[in-house]
Amino acid sequence: MVMESQSNMMEHLSINGVNLEIKRISGDTDLPTLVLLHEGLGCIDMWRNFPEKLAKLTKYPVFVYSRQGYGRSDPCDVPRPIEYMHIEAKDVLPELLKVAKISNYILIGHSDGGSISLIFAGCEERPGLQALITMAPHIICEHITVDAIKLAKIAFNTGKLRQGLLKYHFENVDCAFWGWNGAWLNRYFKDWNIEEFLPNINVPQLIIQGEDDQYGTTIQVEGISEQSSGSVEIKMFKNCGHSPYREQTEICLDEIQLFLNQQK
Repeated sequence: MVMESQSNMMEHLSINGVNLEIKRISGDTDLPTLVLLHEGLGCIDMWRNFPEKLAKLTKYPVFVYSRQGYGRSDPCDVPRPIEYMHIEAKDVLPELLKVAKISNYILIGHSDGGSISLIFAGCEERPGLQALITMAPHIICEHITVDAIKLAKIAFNTGKLRQGLLKYHFENVDCAFWGWNGAWLNRYFKDWNIEEFLPNINVPQLIIQGEDDQYGTTIQVEGISEQSSGSVEIKMFKNCGHSPYREQTEICLDEIQLFLNQQK
């Protein structure tokens, strides 16, 4: 076992002319790197201590980044295009992995990050991709999702949600929220669908979703399971909403570790 010499290293990488905030956590260099992709309102800091716990438990190296417009990364223009997740999966993530010198990896994506992971895995051959772990991913736009995002807009406009997000996104707080919220509430987003990518995904998958997820139903996970070419394992968590890594942290970590052990 060879361990990386540096841990909890925060830095920035320039990807296609954009500076993105990244964090590396050391692990066994003989193992694939776990690359974490955050939700639509997330960033490195909003993962809290989950990446560190994940690295400590599994011994895998962990790589986390904040997408453009989030956290301490460069700001983005709003409104974002409806296909912003496609752009991230096809143009940004491949270049990020290349610049970060990550050639052997497992993607762990939450919500939007899960959808980006699915598009990335299904749009073309990815020789370095060993497996996918998604939490509360979306493959279609549901009414329940739009209704929850409308409520988030109200909460942001009243100031409570904006104040809560400010400590994570700093100067990016407005572009982070409106870039996400504006795209999902665009009247054309109702036709958003990434099912076309699923048949091309042949790596093992673990999908985790809360039974009380306010942003999506089991239609999402069932669709992934039915249409993907590789094996798919689904874990539904009781007493859990949209953020399994935060609401059921220990169970989430245990399920990920079991899945990773199966891949060795």
